[in-house]
Amino acid sequence: MREIDRSSTQGLTHDDQLGAVVHQQFVRRKKKETRYVRIVQLCLLIVFFTVWEAAARLKWIDVLLFSYPTKVFKLLWVKLLDGSLLPHVGVTVLETMIGFALGTLFGTLLAIVIWWSPFFSRVLDPYIVVLNSMPKVALGPLFIVGFGPGLLSIIATTLSITVIITTLVVYGSFKEVDQNYVKVVTLFGGNKRKVFQKAILPASFPAIVSTLKVNVGLAWVGVIVGEFLVSKSGLGYLIIYGFQVFNFTLVISTLFVIAIVATFMYQVVSKFEKSLTKHR
Repeated sequence: MREIDRSSTQGLTHDDQLGAVVHQQFVRRKKKETRYVRIVQLCLLIVFFTVWEAAARLKWIDVLLFSYPTKVFKLLWVKLLDGSLLPHVGVTVLETMIGFALGTLFGTLLAIVIWWSPFFSRVLDPYIVVLNSMPKVALGPLFIVGFGPGLLSIIATTLSITVIITTLVVYGSFKEVDQNYVKVVTLFGGNKRKVFQKAILPASFPAIVSTLKVNVGLAWVGVIVGEFLVSKSGLGYLIIYGFQVFNFTLVISTLFVIAIVATFMYQVVSKFEKSLTKHR
């Protein structure tokens, strides 16, 4: 067992020193467990690509449909060098960030409005349920007609997914707040605004922040669906173009890029969530 850092426990009581030692041991175990998780994840990824490559080389799968890793990576490298990939990535990332930010903002504001007014809650409840259950792809033609075949229709498609989910999650967290907190604020003369500021919002803050990670994935879904319908650039456009010319290596390469960029955005939002919750 590694030696405990004694300098960090100097000047403490015996119980405090014991607690510090236990905490250090816990931190080491968590770091060791995290390393093992990362190693296993990397091994699974290597095995997946190895089996995929071998299956293609040995003709176990149709390489026309499923391609293989070396061909996918070669295509990505070529498109990076000729500068034809990054503009599409930039377009999709920009659309996703806009849809993500607006979806989170509008969804949270709508949840606040519904909580604030029980009348609006009763009026809007059936409409929210219907909109949540409706397939969003079916709304695409309406957005194209209403906003034109461009950025606005793609953002509208994204918002149709993110706003409703955000509203349901945040409003649900508002309703689950312990009513004892509300009673305490009310007993001290707090009005509805004070109740929201002092009880509802602080208690719901973790749920609101957690919707950020959910909305990253939903924003990507909305943007890609929107690009399927109207875009002439972006990663969704590349997928549709690849299907049209039967270039399935391009399709898989684009999916691979989406997975990488979406994972990166998720990790950024996750770190942002940790920093927000840490400082509360």
